[in-house]
Amino acid sequence: MRRRWCCWVPAAPLLLALLLGLGSPSAAKVNKHKPWIETSYHGIITENNDTVILDPPLVALDKDAPVPFAGEICAFKIHGQEMPFEAVVLNKTSGEGRLRAKSPVDCELQKEYTFIIQAYDCGSGPGGRNWKKSHKAVVHIQVKDVNEFSPAFKESVYKATVTEGKIYDSILQVEAIDEDCSPQYSQICNYEIVTTDVPFAIDRNGNIRNTEKLNYDNQHQYEIKVTAFDCGQKHATEDVLVRVNVKPVCKPGWQDWNKRIEYKPGSGSKPLFPSIHLETCDGPVSSIHTTIELQTNYIGKGCDRETYSEKSLQKLCGASSGAIDLLPSPSATTNWTAGLLMDNNDMIFKFDGKQGAKIPDGIVPKNLTDQFTITLWMKHGPSPGLRAEKETILCNSDKTEMNRHHYALYVHNCRLVFLLRKDFDQADTFRPAEFHWKLDQICDKEWHYYVVNVEFPVVTLYMDGTTYEPYLVTNDWPIHPSHIAMQLTVGACWQGGEVTKPRFAQYFHGSLASLTIRPGKIESQKVISCLQACKEGLDINSLESLGQGIKYHFNPSQSVLVVEGDDIENINQALQKVSYINSRQFPTAGVRRLKVSSKVQCFGEDVCISIPDIDAYVMVFQANEPKITISGTDHFARPAAQFESERGVTLLPDIRIVSTVTKMEHPMDEHDRANKPGVLEEMLHNLDFCDVLVMGTELDPKQECLELDHAALQGKHLDATNSTAGYSVYGVDSMNNYEQVLRQIRYRNWDTSGTSDRKFRVKCSELNGRYTSNEFNLEVNILHSSNSNLMDHVNHMIVQPQFLQSVHHPEGSTSAVHNSVVPSVATIVIIICVSILIFIITLGVYRIRTAHQHSSADNEGSKENEMDWDDSALTITVNPMEKYEKPHQPEEESDEEDIEDEEEDTTSAESDESEDEEEDEEEEEEVIVQKRDKQKVTRQEQLEWDDSPLPY
Repeated sequence: MRRRWCCWVPAAPLLLALLLGLGSPSAAKVNKHKPWIETSYHGIITENNDTVILDPPLVALDKDAPVPFAGEICAFKIHGQEMPFEAVVLNKTSGEGRLRAKSPVDCELQKEYTFIIQAYDCGSGPGGRNWKKSHKAVVHIQVKDVNEFSPAFKESVYKATVTEGKIYDSILQVEAIDEDCSPQYSQICNYEIVTTDVPFAIDRNGNIRNTEKLNYDNQHQYEIKVTAFDCGQKHATEDVLVRVNVKPVCKPGWQDWNKRIEYKPGSGSKPLFPSIHLETCDGPVSSIHTTIELQTNYIGKGCDRETYSEKSLQKLCGASSGAIDLLPSPSATTNWTAGLLMDNNDMIFKFDGKQGAKIPDGIVPKNLTDQFTITLWMKHGPSPGLRAEKETILCNSDKTEMNRHHYALYVHNCRLVFLLRKDFDQADTFRPAEFHWKLDQICDKEWHYYVVNVEFPVVTLYMDGTTYEPYLVTNDWPIHPSHIAMQLTVGACWQGGEVTKPRFAQYFHGSLASLTIRPGKIESQKVISCLQACKEGLDINSLESLGQGIKYHFNPSQSVLVVEGDDIENINQALQKVSYINSRQFPTAGVRRLKVSSKVQCFGEDVCISIPDIDAYVMVFQANEPKITISGTDHFARPAAQFESERGVTLLPDIRIVSTVTKMEHPMDEHDRANKPGVLEEMLHNLDFCDVLVMGTELDPKQECLELDHAALQGKHLDATNSTAGYSVYGVDSMNNYEQVLRQIRYRNWDTSGTSDRKFRVKCSELNGRYTSNEFNLEVNILHSSNSNLMDHVNHMIVQPQFLQSVHHPEGSTSAVHNSVVPSVATIVIIICVSILIFIITLGVYRIRTAHQHSSADNEGSKENEMDWDDSALTITVNPMEKYEKPHQPEEESDEEDIEDEEEDTTSAESDESEDEEEDEEEEEEVIVQKRDKQKVTRQEQLEWDDSPLPY
């Protein structure tokens, strides 16, 4: 035993030395080998997940196993920039590891990843000293897609247009996309029409076709819904709308225009066809010729013209004065047109071949001189009957015995003929006598404006502003002078001789208007154009913007526009700028027909496409009718001396003429429309006449007249006529100018002894009576010299500011005439009487109070009695004032007369009492004693004291 221990003991230090040697540098030889992994890995990760499935699995081996630490795997490290993965060791001994994502991976952002991975052992001890790493292995990871997105269409709405009667292989193609990353889920595998019972089909590529022929008359447009499926059979979240428009078989013509165009007065120039374009069906068009015609022959005299009287129009256009109207409105002074057929609105006279009018002697001078002008509007058709006879417009012939025509204007076989037979003078030679014009317009049943300018021996015709020379002039002998009177007629010619009984002959068939003759002067081209100018017509907005190669032409009245060009697009733009304009403030309401006709030429083809005409119309709305209101002082009185003075009395010093229109607001509902009234707006427009008429008996030219200084008309388009019936101011001018003139009209009466008052009426008109004002009545009282000492005081009381106020803004249907209550003559007398009565009462009270003070020493009275006496005196003053107020209250005329009689009796009684004022003071003392006896009566009895007479 001892030997064994002796032999074992030396071995123990050797083992200890061996163990200690492990911690020395030579101990590193324990971790001899590097870890080992595969050279490459392939992995798959599903998006939105963190687990990576690797092939082969992630396992690291170390040949130092099972040596602790040296044979164990402590880590896997990934090399790469910001890789969203990490590797963890599941078992150090077996070297098994796992690759996972740090956060969910999105395939749509990145489909695959590649990086380097290495394995690390645990080294030679617990601290991981002397660790070793494996070689680098490549890891390739693919992200597996999830079908998370639905298909979506590229367009929100698809549109297509097809022609009826055809089968299309493909009308249009819809296309959807899917945002998934994989081909399985990102590709669209199928499309489907959701809408049922439609004649369309769709293939897997999105091509839509029609399954049957479409008919435009059955349906103009189809709306269908389409959806899409990806290869994962996920359908679109929103279906797409597909609109298929069906158009008829292509027919050349104008497209996209409205038959009705609405026009509001005052809206200026309004385009007629803002979206129009020409469809040529791909025809080889080389040029286009288009005519736009505004047909207004049934509006007034051919178009919308100013409807003022002929005199007013001539004044407005600057025509020479002195024109004589042969077809005026019937009146007391112009009664020769009373028996003619007439359209009152437009001053048009219709002749049916049975009527004629004699112009009274003295209206037209016998000698027209070598220069004169005849103007007229005429509407005439073909002459009736197989054999056309002369149709007389104007004729001056012998009244009796003979049948010579001195001058005449007539129509014969659609020719206009003017006859002028000069009187015989020293040279007995042939002279031009008949002037003939052959024009189609004479018998086209349309309105035309004719002007015959005579500057003998030259005669010129203007028709619608265009000059025409006679195509035939015939000569004749002059007429020998005779004592036979002449008869001027209109609508027929007077046959005074060669017949059993003088009668009319050669009747006119048609319509005439504004027939005038102006002796001694001829009209200029400018005035003629103004007189016949239309206030409505066609227009082109922005002429400078018309395309190149566009030619256009207007007729003189701008009712016809011709446009030519060789480029379809430029023609389209030109017609889109054509507009209608009506410059009248109050246009004639109604329909204006439009006609558009086109001719097309094609390249090298005899037969070209035909463009149908356009038939449309402009509806002109009725303008808001103005309400013309005249206001001012409607009653005043002046001393007779002022009326008898050289200047007389101004009748209308503060007259006001205001025009308003009612414009309706646009409420939200019917209830508001019923409750909200219209809004009154003041507007400015012209007037064409104002009459100041005398009411009652006409003026006596021997003692009274109306006057107006001629200077008041200077600088204005106004004239005036004066008569015993009143004063008439006429001409187209502003309301302000009319006010200025009316304010200067004066009334004179140089013998007022038999006149106590005068009444006048003022009335104004616009558009020849189309709009008339209210009738403003004025009463003027003439105060005679019996009251001259009080005239200043009376007039001061009468003309108070409240009687001078004008109504500037009338509303509703309330009359704008200012009905001021102005005292009459009887009222003035009452005022004077009351004033005298107050004076007498005041004097009496003063005398009584004086006597009472003298007697106060013998008869002591209280202050209360004196105060009661003062109250009584005041009571006496109050009662007459109550009578003074009565004339201002509205009563019946009979009551007013009674009051006037009563006041006159009172006045006379008071005058008698005033004559007794100088009686002795005994009667006054008696009155004082009586008052003392009545000190104890009630206050009511004191107030009634004025019923008893005053005994002074």
